[in-house]
Amino acid sequence: MAKLRVALVHHWLVSRGGAETVLYELHRMWPEAPIYTAAYIPKKFPEFSQADVRTTFLDKIPLLKHKHQLFPIFLGLPFKTLDMSQYDLVISSCAAEAKYVRTGAKTLHICYCHTPVRYYWSDYEWRLKHLPYGPFNWLARIFFPLVVGILRRIDYKGAQGVDVYVANSKFIQKRIKRYYRRDSTVIYPPVSAQALLQLQRNERDYYLIVSRQVASKRIDLAVDAFNELGLRLKVVGVGEELEPQRARAKANIEFLGWVSDEERNRLMAGARAFVFPAEEDFGIVPLEAMAAGTPVIAYNGGGAPEYITDGETGVLFDEQTPQVLAEAVKRFDGMKFDPETIRSRARQFDVQVFRQRMRDFVEAEWQKFVAGKGR
Repeated sequence: MAKLRVALVHHWLVSRGGAETVLYELHRMWPEAPIYTAAYIPKKFPEFSQADVRTTFLDKIPLLKHKHQLFPIFLGLPFKTLDMSQYDLVISSCAAEAKYVRTGAKTLHICYCHTPVRYYWSDYEWRLKHLPYGPFNWLARIFFPLVVGILRRIDYKGAQGVDVYVANSKFIQKRIKRYYRRDSTVIYPPVSAQALLQLQRNERDYYLIVSRQVASKRIDLAVDAFNELGLRLKVVGVGEELEPQRARAKANIEFLGWVSDEERNRLMAGARAFVFPAEEDFGIVPLEAMAAGTPVIAYNGGGAPEYITDGETGVLFDEQTPQVLAEAVKRFDGMKFDPETIRSRARQFDVQVFRQRMRDFVEAEWQKFVAGKGR
């Protein structure tokens, strides 16, 4: 494939998650490509210190930069004003509005879609019940239903400007088809498994959660279940749900807050099981636990069933209630798991697998694009 002018686009770089892991690997594949994003907090992303990160006007407005979820109606604007027609290839890493960028007839736009915008589509009803705006929740419950129809139409129209979609799971592939009426190819996110694969499995008497402490991660579900079970649970991560959930937890549940990568890996290798109660688009962190040989107890929804096999690499539970999760933990307690079988499954999602699949896909789509445009 000839040397292409490539640009990467990402919704925002203000908090860390699986989408940012994908962006980092795309950056490593195309290190000279500038990264366009709505807002950027450099201290949170030292791995991008040498990258050419270009922000929009939102980056200069502190409230919008740090509390972008308060202003969904404004988030599409900075991307709509980005003219990317000077590039041959644009790859947007998108769970929100990054796909809205403008490209010309000579630019191939590939969107790696982590999810159609949750708060417009799949999670709209749930979000109305779990608003993150504190004392302004009452106002959001009045305002958001008035504008969500407009936001959906804008999002649908913006989604049609993409040439080709990549979905991060079969679960998200179905959502892309449902909400955007577009086909997509599944390429699973990269899992940085090498350090964890080298660790000695050293099972202890605790269960583990590693997650951002936000309502959608359903830490409340695990707290209720383990309050009832009385078993040890360690919870790693920070966020607005940390203190409320800590206050609800009994003495058998320990909230560790932020820990180093080395400590996190050690905790993963020593846990009886990794607990994953949320419905996630895919879920990179459970696979990292599996790379350490640790089985996963996960909700049987989202992307988790695509890599967790009940009774082989973990246990799946069918309802997001404390009682059903508690029953899954009890069922797990009577089962045996082979760490090498679990590690073998995690290897199938390694970074190198992602890079090869993504590079092959981009090259094939570029050849089709060139042939279709007569370039």
